[in-house]
Amino acid sequence: MKHTFLFTAAWAVACLAAGPAFSQGSAPSGAPKGAAKAEEPAKLTPRLPDGRVDFGGKGVWAPIWVLDWADKKYVEQPVEVPFTAKGLELYKQRRANDSKDDPEGYCLPPGVPRYTGTPYPFQLIQLPDRVVILYEGASHMYRQVFMDGRKHSKDPNPTWLGESIGYWQDKDTLVVDTIGFNGRTWLDYVGHPSSDQLHVVEKLRRPDYMTLEYEATIEDPVMYTKPWTTNFQVKFRPAWDLLEYVCLENNKDLMHLGTKEPK
Repeated sequence: MKHTFLFTAAWAVACLAAGPAFSQGSAPSGAPKGAAKAEEPAKLTPRLPDGRVDFGGKGVWAPIWVLDWADKKYVEQPVEVPFTAKGLELYKQRRANDSKDDPEGYCLPPGVPRYTGTPYPFQLIQLPDRVVILYEGASHMYRQVFMDGRKHSKDPNPTWLGESIGYWQDKDTLVVDTIGFNGRTWLDYVGHPSSDQLHVVEKLRRPDYMTLEYEATIEDPVMYTKPWTTNFQVKFRPAWDLLEYVCLENNKDLMHLGTKEPK
């Protein structure tokens, strides 16, 4: 990739794909070369005292880099994205110029659902009245999902990550409903667009200790004729911690490509 930021992200993907040799806190195996490794039984889903799923634990969630939320290379099922005329025009424009004006390349917040599809770990911290999501990558931000029964604001202040309200659909599924976006984010690297009318509903499940099932339904009447849904799985890395990552440091390549500063 041309971008310094994107090169770093690609390197992170390679590390995740490479397995223990690149993982944080990994230890060398004592097994002889060529020896078959026994399959370990899947650990059960951890739960809180009230029986609901515990998405935390000692470790982090480490996603792959989802360049395209509609492409089977990255997600469970291919998606036929229902563009409006405006949305399709903007998408084609971004593909034609190799996403050179991607706001994430300027270390601006990736937004929702893109943050979950960046190749950097994140953690979920469950508190009595909210879930806090800590992100290692991009602009190293956090996100609050309010779980105290409140409703969305009538006129939320537009932000990069929006206003997130969460609730349990059952004891296994955490639903996060988010509105109030500023319309400045791309949904992914290939440039699926969004506007300030974006509405995202995410569903999180943990079918076993090592797996997070992530689903996002995207609704934006400016860019899409109807809602569309995408999903993928994220693996848990028990031995990892979040590290400091500063996207803004030494990020120079974008200015060599004739890009323009996002407004």
